[in-house]
Amino acid sequence: MKKILCSGILLLSFLNFSCSKGKTDKTPDPVVDPSVTITKGADVSWVTEMEAKGVKFYDKSGAQQDLFALLKSLGFNAIRLRAWVNPTNGYCNTADVVAKALRAKAQGFDIMIDFHYSDTWADPGKQAKPAGWTALDFAILTTTLHDYTKSVMNTLKDNGITPLWVQVGNETNDGMLWEDGRASKNMANFAALIKSGYAAVKEVSPTSQVIVHISNGYDNGLFRWMFDGLKANGAKWDIIGMSLYPSKTNWADLDSQCLTNMNDMVSRYSTPVMVVEVGMEAAAPTESKAFLSDIISKVKAVNGSNGKGVFYWEPEAYNSWQGYGLGAFDTSGKPTIALDAFAN
Repeated sequence: MKKILCSGILLLSFLNFSCSKGKTDKTPDPVVDPSVTITKGADVSWVTEMEAKGVKFYDKSGAQQDLFALLKSLGFNAIRLRAWVNPTNGYCNTADVVAKALRAKAQGFDIMIDFHYSDTWADPGKQAKPAGWTALDFAILTTTLHDYTKSVMNTLKDNGITPLWVQVGNETNDGMLWEDGRASKNMANFAALIKSGYAAVKEVSPTSQVIVHISNGYDNGLFRWMFDGLKANGAKWDIIGMSLYPSKTNWADLDSQCLTNMNDMVSRYSTPVMVVEVGMEAAAPTESKAFLSDIISKVKAVNGSNGKGVFYWEPEAYNSWQGYGLGAFDTSGKPTIALDAFAN
């Protein structure tokens, strides 16, 4: 998700199949069964780095509080953590992921692990191989991905952590581990990498649900292209994951398009869906709350109760931490009203 810190959502021009820049016809609000419950999560992978730099978090009354406990009190029930192979500063490496996962488990959170298969940010605009993997031929690369995934999963297991969900790749709009796994050039290679990661997860934790994740959850053409291609090449997944980062003026349209896309994914692939990343301007908490309330309702309304959850990406980031302006805490380190949407 790092791609949008300052410049907004990055689209690969050749993958921008069906993004509509105009207003869409207003569709009726979906009917939500009040008995349907979904996961309400947050990606807080920055937390250890923020804490090391002296950043603190406060509840709405101004009392300092541990971030995990604070999110629990706000209605969140799951934590998402990104995994990098060998990051230069150590944050988001396996040891750091385990440390954060243990804190999440202590608060009773379900856990999602998000493998980037890189030493740094992976997203639609960049999918760089880890430095130690760059010279590998494709067969060895596929095996290395499998063995690394299995090693991280075993390390989590050894620490008493069983992720409920595992992403094999992050925002893989054009595949991952470029150039070998660039989907637009070789969908079969990308599918082979997905199959390798899927197998590794299931070998350690058969109950963990494997997610394939791409961005722009409103773009049905992109999703059909990707998952048709993966299916044709024998890839497996348990859940289709998507990102959604609207503005304060277009969120209603994009939410409606996202619901249409989610229902199509369920129908087309018999696969549940999950919005694994959302965010909006921290400076627009009222609009953000409206957006979040609406997308949560729409996920609950997915046909057959196949909408499984909504995760806010780094809500705790404030004062433009690392240039990121889409958190949901105010400048004093307290949650804004945007996060009230997760309490319902």
